[in-house]
Amino acid sequence: MFDKPLAALVAEVEADSSWRGLLELFDSNAATDISSPTALRPLIISALAQRRLVVAVTATSREAEDLRADLTSFVDENSIAEFVSWETLPHERLSPSADVVGRRLATLRRLRHASEDSQVPIQIIVAPIRALLQPIVRGIADMQPVSLRKGETSDFQAAIVGLAAAGYARVDLVEKRGQFAVRGGLIDVFPPSEEHPIRVEFWGDSVDEVRTFSVADQRSLGEAEGGLWAPPCRELLITDDVKRKAAALIEQQPSIADILEKISEGIYVEGMEALAPVLANGMDTFLDLLPADTSIITCDPERIRTRTHDLVATSQEFLEASWLNAAAGNKTPIDLGAASYKDLAELREIAARHGQSWWSISPFIADEDTTDTLVLAAQATPTYRGDTDKALVDIRAALASNNRVVLVAAGHGSAERLTESLGSHDIAARLVDVLPSPLTQHTAFVVQGNLDHGFSLPGANLVVVTEDDIAGQRSSTKDMRKLPARRKRVIDPLSLKKGDFVVHEQHGVGKYVEMAQRTIGGSTKEFLVIEYAPAKRGAPGDVLFVPADQLDSVTRYVGGEAPSLHRLGGTDWAAAKTRARKAVRQIASELVRLYAARNAAPGYAFSPDTVWQRELEDAFAYNETPDQLQVIQEVKADMERSVPMDRVVCGDVGYGKTEIAVRA
Repeated sequence: MFDKPLAALVAEVEADSSWRGLLELFDSNAATDISSPTALRPLIISALAQRRLVVAVTATSREAEDLRADLTSFVDENSIAEFVSWETLPHERLSPSADVVGRRLATLRRLRHASEDSQVPIQIIVAPIRALLQPIVRGIADMQPVSLRKGETSDFQAAIVGLAAAGYARVDLVEKRGQFAVRGGLIDVFPPSEEHPIRVEFWGDSVDEVRTFSVADQRSLGEAEGGLWAPPCRELLITDDVKRKAAALIEQQPSIADILEKISEGIYVEGMEALAPVLANGMDTFLDLLPADTSIITCDPERIRTRTHDLVATSQEFLEASWLNAAAGNKTPIDLGAASYKDLAELREIAARHGQSWWSISPFIADEDTTDTLVLAAQATPTYRGDTDKALVDIRAALASNNRVVLVAAGHGSAERLTESLGSHDIAARLVDVLPSPLTQHTAFVVQGNLDHGFSLPGANLVVVTEDDIAGQRSSTKDMRKLPARRKRVIDPLSLKKGDFVVHEQHGVGKYVEMAQRTIGGSTKEFLVIEYAPAKRGAPGDVLFVPADQLDSVTRYVGGEAPSLHRLGGTDWAAAKTRARKAVRQIASELVRLYAARNAAPGYAFSPDTVWQRELEDAFAYNETPDQLQVIQEVKADMERSVPMDRVVCGDVGYGKTEIAVRA
């Protein structure tokens, strides 16, 4: 009945009277505020999601990722979706990354067309508040992905046109998400929502093979069972209607005529999403796309309220100082307010208009009047901070009091060690993959799952303790579940001096000026000030303010000579990156030819070990392990065979290194 490690807890807690009251309120669609320990949030959301769609809102993106990970131990992972937020602000001259856009559009597509695309219906959507505050282009959920499956009949040229129309950049070699390449009858595509790029091989107008491949060496990894499913990489696609609107604005907005001209010609431009209010057919919010019986649950509403205030204030400042409205020479100002962040009051009005209930889960009660607050009779498990003896005493006492005890560990190895530790202290413990229902008394159940902290429900005679509660720190196993695709070199502003050259990944080489503080809506924030080349000859240089939380987009210039500054919005930086990519491809091509020549050259067979070699080895002061001896013998055997030249070179160097390594 239960196939997830902690799913049985949902049934176990229904014995608690306050929990039954929560379910009755939810079934009546009567929105209310809930007061409970933070650890209960995944359990509450999982239980309520069995009844209708739930949108769990967090204060930050990191909290959303952690909550989603915790929920996977209670419900099917495929029924959970994450609606991520842009890493850029609505009025910046920066486009969101392709992987962020792809993940957003994939979630919206599933939400509106789950049955059409044969996908598992969504039960829970986890989203940071920033994702809900930002308006989105109307009709965004209906954007068609490019779909190709093995054995299907599809026009080769139509697939290429479809990818270009979906915002994918055509390149010679696919290196990152949002790109595609064409070679003969092959189309390489890197969808934003996939871990690896996909290679589609055509035979005429028939899809012959669909395989994943590695970006590093472009080699196939295996068949892509689901085929190619490539959602758009842009939230503002250049349609015929968008082209006409851009062309009509050229005369009214001469200061951005170059950008509008490119859009009118069907060319995607960095930061064009800021023009969505005047180019698209309207703006909606995420709540406008949800069904009427959806329940929005805000986790820790006070932190969400503070986060919303800061985001709205920052968005308003960027709008007022927008590169669009601040440009001199505009005949008619552009109204881009429709893309600004909404506030919580507006979101609640939209939810009420659609018949969506608005709930909140808070770890504390806002005031003494609890009329409108449902208080769950639960307590958080104490943090033992490594005091294992104290934890074992409490677990033994809980079992003696006829409580059902569950211990949750992040990894299988730590779950086994926890079970052994309980057994060595004469505590009955049972390691299980999935919790049984009903849970029996007098035995502690140990299970592997994602849960940060435990809790106790006296009304249900249930005690849950996690590995983090005992150790007093977050388990490294959970932190390792998701590794970044690339580690960025975050610049240290304290190490910069005025006049140092820095590089912004979107705008190119500039000159560091200072760290400045600016007050926005009552809160003070720090910005890295970068000076760029002037837009017009004789004018002062343009200045870019980079928020302190976006310093990962700035690196120190490491060239050997003083560079020339780039212009904001100019093409010099894009041209420089294009030349660098071309040089890298040329070097890669030369390396391929070099290794091909080595592979074709005859090899050299080294002679077997002599008496002197064995005497030298016997004089070694240490004893090799069996694995080290095996490696030495395999390398020697490889060198004594006549192998291709590239193997000989690598083997010769490798033999020396191996010999040194095992004897050091």
